[in-house]
Amino acid sequence: MVALPDIEPVSRESTAAVIARQLREAIMTGALPPGTQLGETDLAARFQVSRGPLREAMQHLVSEGLLRSERHRGLFVIDLEPADVFDIYLARSAVERTALQCAFRGDREAVATMLEQNVADMAAAADDPAALSEADLRFHEALINASGSKRLARMARTLLIETRMCLTLLQNTYQGVEDRLEEHTRIIEALRAGDEDTALRLLEAHMEDAISRLLPGRSLTDRPVPAEG
Repeated sequence: MVALPDIEPVSRESTAAVIARQLREAIMTGALPPGTQLGETDLAARFQVSRGPLREAMQHLVSEGLLRSERHRGLFVIDLEPADVFDIYLARSAVERTALQCAFRGDREAVATMLEQNVADMAAAADDPAALSEADLRFHEALINASGSKRLARMARTLLIETRMCLTLLQNTYQGVEDRLEEHTRIIEALRAGDEDTALRLLEAHMEDAISRLLPGRSLTDRPVPAEG
């Protein structure tokens, strides 16, 4: 074993990690809306910490793409322009398609049973839009984690946070929770039946439905439009 004399066991989450997690949650849920400027003095006082760990936490979020830095102005929560929304779902489609293919090569019944619980959680949250969106994302997170690929899970982490930001808008376009439940349930049924082609087609349709609601007239088959800036 290589000697690492300067490395000590980590017994608990660092202050910077705690701050980053709470800021990430606030961005994801809309408590810190897109475009919000983050002031160091105010946040340091609210977290009751020095600026060192606060700056470290905010730099983590910059590297994750959730905060943007403007020279001489400071840090801001990212704004999701139409091109960004399109790109999020384009990337998610690629990641989740691969994860679903991996699920077909593993224990399909175990994955289907796990995903059914996520759908049950969605149904239970039908009267709470925020909880419904959380349960919706847990379905997709569970599917990605079921792939067994740490890299797919890592790639999806920020995408799902950005998706949660999109869902704040998307939840107002659904006619009812039944739409969301049916889309997820049909994917599970195809997985359990071993029908990979149908499952992949349903997943693609699920992503297309989200894009059509968020960006009327757009399709994931369109050519991506580069974001401004």
